Amino acid sequence: MKTTNNENSTNNEYLLEVNNLKVYFPVTRGLLRKKVADVKAVDDVSFKVRAGETLGLVGESGCGKSTLGRGILRLIEPTAGEVMFDGQNILDLSPGEMRNLRSKMSLMFQDPYGSLDPRQTAGSIVGEPLTIHNLTKNQSEYQDRIEHLFRRCGLDPSMMNRVPHEFSGGQRQRIGIARSLASDPSLIVCDEPISALDVSIQAQIINLLKELQRGTNGLTYVFIAHDLSVVRHISDRVAVMYLGNIVEVTDSDSLYENPLHPYTRALLSAVPIPDPVLEETRERILLKGEVPSPLHPPSGCPFHQRCFEAIPECSQMKPQLRDVGNGHQVACIRVGT
Repeated sequence: MKTTNNENSTNNEYLLEVNNLKVYFPVTRGLLRKKVADVKAVDDVSFKVRAGETLGLVGESGCGKSTLGRGILRLIEPTAGEVMFDGQNILDLSPGEMRNLRSKMSLMFQDPYGSLDPRQTAGSIVGEPLTIHNLTKNQSEYQDRIEHLFRRCGLDPSMMNRVPHEFSGGQRQRIGIARSLASDPSLIVCDEPISALDVSIQAQIINLLKELQRGTNGLTYVFIAHDLSVVRHISDRVAVMYLGNIVEVTDSDSLYENPLHPYTRALLSAVPIPDPVLEETRERILLKGEVPSPLHPPSGCPFHQRCFEAIPECSQMKPQLRDVGNGHQVACIRVGT
């Protein structure tokens, strides 16, 4: 089992606690825009993350991962629930109070091409959080901080005056990482930060994120991805999402060695193995049908319509996450029965 950064420290408290979080988007009709339904993008999600830990959040496209990440940061206002950050529920904070807290929370974007302002220099992009949160006393300190961030993220400070189109995709993502680190946050939500990059560059960015975490006291990641092979290399624990719900949570090694939820097993069966003998003989799980619409989610277990182990009871009751031993949580009535 991996050893998380927080297990090497004396502080084992949770930095982030998400309790029964819901993010619904109203569907309206008519001239009066009357609400007729809700798109349940995130539906009653709960999990905890310790300081210094990396929680991988995985699932198919459209399962609500990015919406959950933005809901945690209040970039999208949640419909209900709690987001406890460092002991306080940020959903109760006023806009002014939330602004003061923003420096401790950051978002790393997916697209290294679209997330950078093409009219700004790389230096001003990285330095923008310093200006917004008044984190430097003068121009000299401002320049020194930006140069330090460039070096820390593997960039040459001499490139500070270049604009984004003069950088490669990997360099642009490093600029995005430097920007997310500028305010010295405790929590960074990484929203598929490597999915738009070549495989060789992906490895470099993953290694950089791990190195930054080791060199920073208590830096915590929520790492969103759909590629389970990538998540394994950076995450201490992994939460698997399906249709706005978390269906399994455990440490990284346990998830890959002993996946319990049928959906998790199906996802892992699609990950290539670099051994031709094992690849040829291992079980393939092909899911039937399509992912249901979050506008009309199925009754009972959200996965039962596609599940290869479903029984009639699965359509009648929605299973809750429960611990089946050693902190391994699963939302499935078939597991442990």
